[in-house]
Amino acid sequence: MSLISDGIESVRAYGLPAGIYANGKAPEAPRVALVKWTSIRSDKLHQIYVNGRYAGTTLDNQQRQMIVPVPTSLESPIRIEVFAVEEENAGIDFCSELVESSINNGRVKFTLLRSQNLPIGATADIYFDNGTGNINYDHPLNDSPVRIWPTWQDKAGFAMSQFGLGDFGYDAAAAVGFGKGCSGNGHFGLDADTIQWTSPPLPAGVYRFGIKVRDDSGNESASSETEPITVIPAPCPAEKLKVSSYDKQTNHLVLDIENTA
Repeated sequence: MSLISDGIESVRAYGLPAGIYANGKAPEAPRVALVKWTSIRSDKLHQIYVNGRYAGTTLDNQQRQMIVPVPTSLESPIRIEVFAVEEENAGIDFCSELVESSINNGRVKFTLLRSQNLPIGATADIYFDNGTGNINYDHPLNDSPVRIWPTWQDKAGFAMSQFGLGDFGYDAAAAVGFGKGCSGNGHFGLDADTIQWTSPPLPAGVYRFGIKVRDDSGNESASSETEPITVIPAPCPAEKLKVSSYDKQTNHLVLDIENTA
């Protein structure tokens, strides 16, 4: 792993207003934050990731603060992470190396392998057990079927692309090339890619999910089921913070937090 988290502590973020009105209030957009941290990695640069996305890299080994854009988030806290990287990796986005939580504010993200073996009109349905342990295949969790091939240009196959210009039987001008998708999961030399679907918000609990693929004639595949997945919705942002007490000797601050959720 190219991202180094050991030795980085005291990560703090301060929201910066775009300006101050005469009445003392500040405009809410655009949103940026000043991120500060301490690090023992004096021989490396540092990268910041906001909600799992690359936000920037420090310019030198001593820099321990950076201003980064942050999204407006009224339903869940924003996750800001700081990592050390080697100087030769300064401009590389390592978001794929981050350990992505299976929940995002109570939502579960599914990644489906889109093999070229799946027919052009294929759709997928996602089912779950609603926390009971038994998956209910009568009522899908998705409001409408998930289209495997939403655009015909993504599908490779006989006469699907520019006829006669691809491999025999495939016409694969639009197919995922070798090493471009999920290597080894598609036809030799073509590979496969993935699509993602995110569930609606779910209450806290442990769930199992099942996925079925159906062709345009209504024929269903066997279900593929997940292991139990624990969903813990993220807490709502705290509002109306008030200092309850402060001990100057121990530098101990106590806040009263009113949660309006």
